[in-house]
This record gives sequence, structure tokens and C-alpha cells, in this order.
Amino acid sequence: MSQVDSSSALWRKSTRSGSNGYCVEVARLSRDDIGVRDSKDTAGPALVFTSSEWAAFVADVKHGRLGAISS
Repeated sequence: MSQVDSSSALWRKSTRSGSNGYCVEVARLSRDDIGVRDSKDTAGPALVFTSSEWAAFVADVKHGRLGAISS
């Protein structure tokens, strides 16, 4: 597994995120890498996706192709 330096990344979370702390943050780590991390553990690990993987995920969310999420 490769390591990606995310120390200078601009991490963002949804404007719809509440103050309960249950949020994920997203950042462009490089031209080809997108990082996703837990907002409660900013020093912890991040999942890293290629730009094309991330674009496919976002498109699937927008078009409702992931199905219902149960708690």
C-alpha cells in the first residue's frame, strides 16, 4: 500500500454536516488522487481513490444507483 502526503491538502466537508461530529472530509491529494477521512480523526488514515473512481462514485450517488442505506 502506498502512502500519500495529505498534510497540505484542503480538506472539505459538506455544508449540510451538522455539529454532531459524524462527518467525512474529502480532499484532492494530487492530480490523480482523492482522499476521504473521518473528521473526528484528522491525523488518522484516509481512504485514497483515483479521480476516475471518485467521479464514478459521485455519479452513482447523484443517480441513486447505490440503493437504500439502512442503519
